Amino acid sequence: MLLIKNGLLFTMNEPEPFYGDLLADKGRLVRVGGKIAATGDMQVIDAQNMQVYPGFIDAHSHIGISEEKTGRQGDDCNEGTDPQTACMRAIDAINPMDSAFHNALAAGITGAMVGPGSSNPIGGQFAFIKTDGRCVDDMVVLAPAAIKIALGENPKVNFGTNGNMPMTRMGIASLIREELFEARQYFDDKSAKPRFNMECYRELFEGRIPLKAHVHRADDIFTAIRIAREFGLGLTLDHCTEGHLVTEKIAESGFPAIVGPSLASRSKNEVCRSDFSTAGVLDKAGVLVALTTDHPVSRIQYLPLCAALAAKEGLGKMQALRTITVNAAKICRVDGRLGTLEAGKDADIAIFSGSPLDIDSSAVYTVINGCIVWKNEQVNG
Repeated sequence: MLLIKNGLLFTMNEPEPFYGDLLADKGRLVRVGGKIAATGDMQVIDAQNMQVYPGFIDAHSHIGISEEKTGRQGDDCNEGTDPQTACMRAIDAINPMDSAFHNALAAGITGAMVGPGSSNPIGGQFAFIKTDGRCVDDMVVLAPAAIKIALGENPKVNFGTNGNMPMTRMGIASLIREELFEARQYFDDKSAKPRFNMECYRELFEGRIPLKAHVHRADDIFTAIRIAREFGLGLTLDHCTEGHLVTEKIAESGFPAIVGPSLASRSKNEVCRSDFSTAGVLDKAGVLVALTTDHPVSRIQYLPLCAALAAKEGLGKMQALRTITVNAAKICRVDGRLGTLEAGKDADIAIFSGSPLDIDSSAVYTVINGCIVWKNEQVNG
């Protein structure tokens, strides 16, 4: 058992933080709040003068797939040989030995939605994983967790410049529709023989996972919404760079937004309006918002910094914290286990010396499944 005492608890399901203790047993939180007496079978962390949060979540990442320090040999992000690769599974490319996982733990990040990049109109299956482990199968919370689609510049550049379809935004949308149309026909035909390239869509059409749409420009956002509505599918609007320009329409759609990477450079035309104010504008309109570093576009350990900058530009501090905890968990559909400090949920916890939105604060402990997986020796001595 793990007992965390005397901390300022940001449970993220209560409107305000409060002082109290936490008790974890067998990987789950069993008590949250009040005073809990220590017993001999408990490992104890004294969190006096510290702040305690649910472990942070990056809602869109390529950690372990686009590895640091390894160059082309460690880049498994895009299967650029075929525009339609829905059958690809992130779990077959994630390398838990990627050094970025250590950086994530040192920043209090305990969970990440990880999957293929945006070169393909249909890129493959994302997985939601925890950030500590040596075997990805032991790190998985949900897989598949989403099916990636991409609109805009990336598929155009990857395929169109080679004289292959898609060369235009119309071509991208057409290929996505063609594949989804075939999948719908397959599921409607009860006598159809099992097909591997169609079975990968089953959980999508049963409503258990969403399309995860790479969309920066406003017109691409609307195309993703249009396609999701045509086929009656769930959807997350990832990046949503021009979301602040079309806020009412996004709110009307009811689909959530995963905003970022706002810390990255404006390296191509479709991100020229990138701004840290986007998250706050969408949040105030009633859109459920999370943040992303899009690691390695921005490094994953800067997720709390992204939240701080979004808070400064209109999101506000508590809402900024929600974008990397409870909101991210809801959007990634893992909120039954993660995102808040509640009895019964996984004991994934980030303990900071102060507010994680303060540049002077540091993660002191990171806990996953009730086990201390990272400890800041400089703070603890």
